[in-house]
Amino acid sequence: MATEILMPQWAMTLTEGTLVRWLKAPGDQIAKDEGLCEIEEAKVVDTLESPVSGTVVSLLVEEGETVPVQTPICIIDEG
Repeated sequence: MATEILMPQWAMTLTEGTLVRWLKAPGDQIAKDEGLCEIEEAKVVDTLESPVSGTVVSLLVEEGETVPVQTPICIIDEG
């Protein structure tokens, strides 16, 4: 089963985030709660942890790109 990972909204007033750096690449295995990428929101950089275990299938947002919250940024195959 494929899971879309969304740009998080870590505070109610935030409307967008910038993907600073990917910590995983397509084909990499990832464990639940392992760091997936670094995201900057409101001038604070934090690590987004994977909500599922599986294989990173696709990165949908480039490093340095700013997108609205709830935008799909990555797909992980849990199979």
